[in-house]
Amino acid sequence: MPPAYPTPARITAVDTYDIRFPTSRELDGSDAMNPDPDYSAAYLVLRTEPTGTGAGLEGHGFTFTIGRGNDVQVAAIEALRHHVVGRSVEEVCADPGTVNRALVGDSQLRWLGPEKGVMHMAIGAVVNAVWDLAAKRAEKPLWQLLAEADPEWLVSQVDFRYIADALTPEEALALLRAGREGAAARTAALRERGFPGYTTSPGWLGYSDEKLTRLARQAVADGFTQIKLKVGADLDDDIRRCRTAREAIGPGVRLAIDANQRWNVDEAIRWTRALAAFDPYWIEEPTSPDDVLGHAAIREAVAPVRVATGEHVQNRIVFKQLLQAGAIDVLQIDAARVGGVNENLAILLLAAKFGVPVCPHAGGVGLCELVQHLSMFDYVALAGTTENRVIEYVDHLHDHFTAPVVLRDGHYQAPTTPGFSATMRAESLAEFAYPDGTFWAADLAGQPQRTQEPRHPRHKGAVA
Repeated sequence: MPPAYPTPARITAVDTYDIRFPTSRELDGSDAMNPDPDYSAAYLVLRTEPTGTGAGLEGHGFTFTIGRGNDVQVAAIEALRHHVVGRSVEEVCADPGTVNRALVGDSQLRWLGPEKGVMHMAIGAVVNAVWDLAAKRAEKPLWQLLAEADPEWLVSQVDFRYIADALTPEEALALLRAGREGAAARTAALRERGFPGYTTSPGWLGYSDEKLTRLARQAVADGFTQIKLKVGADLDDDIRRCRTAREAIGPGVRLAIDANQRWNVDEAIRWTRALAAFDPYWIEEPTSPDDVLGHAAIREAVAPVRVATGEHVQNRIVFKQLLQAGAIDVLQIDAARVGGVNENLAILLLAAKFGVPVCPHAGGVGLCELVQHLSMFDYVALAGTTENRVIEYVDHLHDHFTAPVVLRDGHYQAPTTPGFSATMRAESLAEFAYPDGTFWAADLAGQPQRTQEPRHPRHKGAVA
């Protein structure tokens, strides 16, 4: 149980920050739909009152954007402030689902969704901050808090509205109870070996062939057994780039390709077939994330190339339909797209029910830090396997977090710091707040600035 506070503690404030990094200047993150992203975070901190033992705890959360419009996302988070300020820390940490239900159920804000778009992502940021607070209060990393939780309590955190035709509470409870068998051994294995990752860092669309080759070879040397390339802008370029990547990594390393929703259904089929000679493991986001039947048609037409999607799927209901329609081979959760940990629990349970492997999206600032916890919980206490399961990894911006991801031999190492790994460094908030942080104030004034953030130094042979 979490340690009891000697005096009642309440959430006293929700502070928000518009944080932007100038990644577009080196084309980090570039793809066919997003050629010039500035990786950004609409960031919040839940402040709590001091207790008899010292300063109050903080819950940190964010949602990911790629630059312009991040201020809109911050404003959406601010619109939710009244739902959490004044609430008991003990009560929200004991039952984060109460916050999730209050935010999703706001009868006026709900009209702006429901359960999709900017407001739903704002809800996810606040809910994730509550879970960060709960895990810190329990003095455990989030993956461990979830993995050790009673199955009945986890089921109580899931909103089964609109998905009960595919997954009932009773089925979810049975899955979680079954997942506890062998959990201790899997926890030990996770702490010893880690969770397998794959890297997108070589494959951004704006990179030269020389840079692609160099980074792909480095990825294999670092222990990754899968890399991913962005495709979809020009077929001849994609054929050349896939050939270059395959020659760099050899036949024994998986090559995934990602179109970032660029194509119509017929284009997706034609384009994927044209790239099939390079043995792509999956085609990711071949068309609109809302097009369930389109994904099903593509999957049938391009097999044995697998179809993966999820980073832009807006809620558990669309995931349910993708699974019911047999439209995907790989389900990609995103820690900051849907309504936070509670909704991702529902999605993980749906994937377990349908037997579809989960390979999270993490191509954005802080997304690696967050989603590792969800995959590790899934492995330890639900799915019980890492077979055909990998977490995406990109190698920039981790140094802005107080507990950055650590990779060793292509594997995410299990976090040990209490919380959701969401806390940004104070100096990073001060430097990259838009438009008044020190970087942006100088940049907007026309002063020369460094254009590339330092690469995360702990992904090659690193030890946690």
